[in-house]
Amino acid sequence: MKGVRNLLAYYYLIGLAMSTIKESVITHKIIEEALEYEAFNLLTNTLFDESRTTNDDNSEGMLEYTKLNIQRTNRIDKRGVIREDIQSLIRQISGNQIWLVITEGWCGDSAQILPYIKKMTEFAENIELRIILRDKYPEVMDAFLTDGKSRSIPKVIVLDAQTLEVLGEWGPRPAQVQKKYLSEKADPEIGAKLASQNLHTFYAKDKGALIQDDFKILLESLA
Repeated sequence: MKGVRNLLAYYYLIGLAMSTIKESVITHKIIEEALEYEAFNLLTNTLFDESRTTNDDNSEGMLEYTKLNIQRTNRIDKRGVIREDIQSLIRQISGNQIWLVITEGWCGDSAQILPYIKKMTEFAENIELRIILRDKYPEVMDAFLTDGKSRSIPKVIVLDAQTLEVLGEWGPRPAQVQKKYLSEKADPEIGAKLASQNLHTFYAKDKGALIQDDFKILLESLA
């Protein structure tokens, strides 16, 4: 019994240590440097016009991804809709929060997701959306790895605006989408390229429904 208690205490301390690492890596300086949504989109567009990407991987493939993402973002900005149940949950959030998103302009998932996150934050004056580039802030990315190993983006980190305490996190995709994508990617009969095509076909047909279903769970915990 004593051994079990010691083991539980060990894991508790490890959890506290990891929480402290996550919270201490995000500083007020980083928040000050972070971009607003409009500034991030302007940066992505401006760099693309110069045949550049947000992390200076200016290969033809990455530029093509960026071009597609600009189109996707513009489409969702114009047509994306946030459901009333999500609007209601967002309005119930008390206290000032910062939703810090780690992403890059070439990230296809981000172009499908980030516009909906932006629309969500518009329903609460106490929520501030800020964006940082993954490869510019590797220390932040490495504190919020997916499954402890992957630098997958976008990642959303919900912070107390004053203390920068981490209140919650989400990403890089809705859980159901992530599971299917990884399964298809690992399937030799499908592979990464087709799995990615299937992923974006799903996003186009789903129109943000599953993204909002996933965020509903996060919002309920925050409210």
